[in-house]
Amino acid sequence: MLDVTVIEDAEAAAVSLDPIRARLLAELAAGPASAAMLAGRVGLPRQKVNYHLKTLERHGLVELAGERRKGNVTERMMRATAASYVISPAALAAVQPDPDRFRDQLSARWLLALGARLVRDVGSLLTGAAKARKPLATYALDGEVTFASAADRAAFIEELTAGVSALIRKYHDGDAEAGRPHRIVVAVHPTLRPATDTRAGAGLDAGLDAGPDARTGVEIGAGVAARPETGPETGPEARPETGPEARPETGPEAGEAPSGAPSTY
Repeated sequence: MLDVTVIEDAEAAAVSLDPIRARLLAELAAGPASAAMLAGRVGLPRQKVNYHLKTLERHGLVELAGERRKGNVTERMMRATAASYVISPAALAAVQPDPDRFRDQLSARWLLALGARLVRDVGSLLTGAAKARKPLATYALDGEVTFASAADRAAFIEELTAGVSALIRKYHDGDAEAGRPHRIVVAVHPTLRPATDTRAGAGLDAGLDAGPDARTGVEIGAGVAARPETGPETGPEARPETGPEARPETGPEAGEAPSGAPSTY
């Protein structure tokens, strides 16, 4: 079973979003079970559960784990193909986000478009690498920093942009015959706090600054992912698919220095 897989097909996405089938996927992610076993857990007739399982199996969301005899009946033990699923923007092909349509380094909506593109691209790369039975080279960095003020946040972003831009200028070789383009993205956004957090400002609105001196937790993510149009990584430095996955695509785009972080989001 994979830890996470990306659903790229629109029909498969629709199937996974059905409440009953989503519940069955959650049950099967915990371990193999038959239609009869699941029927008791979800409160549905075995025949109806079996119908939903066949639909999920047809779209590659569940698979046969084995069979067992129970009296005169042979039960099919099913399992989820992954512990969790992500729906790719490719499933909404005509309306998927396009970061090139509107570029604004200080826009949360542009950041969201970048994240959607990363899910789409890395999902396609994983699919291609699995079919080709080749490893996929990716890298991700995830951390958290608390800024004392909006001014500190702005200074941090400027230094971060300058540092990443310098690395790109140092290592980029557009004339390399065997070179392979990689996409680099970095994000800074307020950290969402759990609903159980009773501190002032906790919750969904924790990302909104109350003023220039508001204390804001920020998560930093950086990802490097090979572009899908070039196919799975085949070079000697490619790492196994089980290595670190690229984190959500984010931004400021490297090479473009922002004018400074806003005091409000």
